[in-house]
Amino acid sequence: MRAVSQDELGGPEVLHVVEIDRPTPGIGQILVRVHAAGVNPVDGMNRQSGVLVGATPFVLGWDVSGTVEAVGFGVTLYRPGDEVFGLLPFPLGHGAYADYVVAPTRVFVPKPANLDHVQAAALPLAGLTAYQALVDTAGIGDGTRVLITAPAGGVGHLAVQIAKAFGAYVIGLASPDNVEIVTGLGADEVIDYTTTDFATVLSDVDVVFDLVGNDYQSKALQVLKPGGTLVSSLPQSLPEVVADAVARGIRPAGLFVEADRLGMTALAELAGRGALVPTIAATFPLEQVGQAQSYRVRTGKVVLTL
Repeated sequence: MRAVSQDELGGPEVLHVVEIDRPTPGIGQILVRVHAAGVNPVDGMNRQSGVLVGATPFVLGWDVSGTVEAVGFGVTLYRPGDEVFGLLPFPLGHGAYADYVVAPTRVFVPKPANLDHVQAAALPLAGLTAYQALVDTAGIGDGTRVLITAPAGGVGHLAVQIAKAFGAYVIGLASPDNVEIVTGLGADEVIDYTTTDFATVLSDVDVVFDLVGNDYQSKALQVLKPGGTLVSSLPQSLPEVVADAVARGIRPAGLFVEADRLGMTALAELAGRGALVPTIAATFPLEQVGQAQSYRVRTGKVVLTL
């Protein structure tokens, strides 16, 4: 089968398509014929550093949508021909940039019929990041005031929709070019961060979901109410604000996304009823994986097609 590998760390030019043996599913695993694989910023980060995946050579990618090709011993959930999508066990289960992947059965869920494989492949990592941050960690619900710092991006555009589906009041920070996009996603209020410091106009926010880092986290503490939650997809930057957060009665939470069948089931349900629609910024064939990782995304997700 084809797979994208690299023999050294570096820029997009180190990626190349190779032929490797097709894997065989073991106990509790399924073999999936990959039709589409999501491209995430963490892919490029590991291409350059290998920080989460170790030494080269390796095959990157965690988002998969495809068709079950074969099942291992003891598998009862799926049969060959079933359409599924999911997040390969993060971070050590990488390997989505390939014609086939083997993974534990329960990282996958049935693909909603109203999503094609490209749309489905755009959801797992980004969607689970948003769901685990807002629902599992922050416990949002009806009337929760939520601020999302990058609501047009790959995670952010899904976070807006998930928050609205759970009844939250959503505030987004956006550039002038993205204000209309974020409003169209369902945000109740959009602040142009190029002209307005959100810390001077907001207060009594229940949850800040930070996807930017830098000084956004310290500013978030100024707008959160006591008992609120600052949840960040950049946990490495949280230590600088932990003491201040605790002093203010705010919970700081750094999120490292996990493969999660319950979360995937929730995403599939939301997508199935049209409450969660991924935006596709661009698609590329497997052979153009370097271009895919280098593509400058304005909003939504980049997806490889196989």
